Amino acid sequence: QVQVVESGGGLVQAGGSLRLSCAASGSIVSINAMAWYRQAPGKQRELVAIITGGGSTNYADSVKGRFTISRGNAKNKVYLQMNSLKAEDTAVYYCYAHAITAAISGRDYWGQGTQVTVSS
Repeated sequence: QVQVVESGGGLVQAGGSLRLSCAASGSIVSINAMAWYRQAPGKQRELVAIITGGGSTNYADSVKGRFTISRGNAKNKVYLQMNSLKAEDTAVYYCYAHAITAAISGRDYWGQGTQVTVSS
């Protein structure tokens, strides 16, 4: 069983910064990738940023140059540094992990989300 928990959300003013943290725990053999998604009210959940075990990253066009995704050395933690925040960044941010356990080769795991609100 794998659990994914996010933290670090809150209320910030436009132009400000915020750092989100996520940790995956459980009987994990390895984690192939971790990512951040977000979902605004009435909209589809969208990929914000993703990072692989090898350090390869990819970002949504809307956040390129402003957000940075990184992983801890243990590879079970992921961070999202958000700079130059805009009102349109307001959403619930979800942490994602693709993990391999002893019971199954690989599955998707999701956190419960952390609210980020940017005031203009």
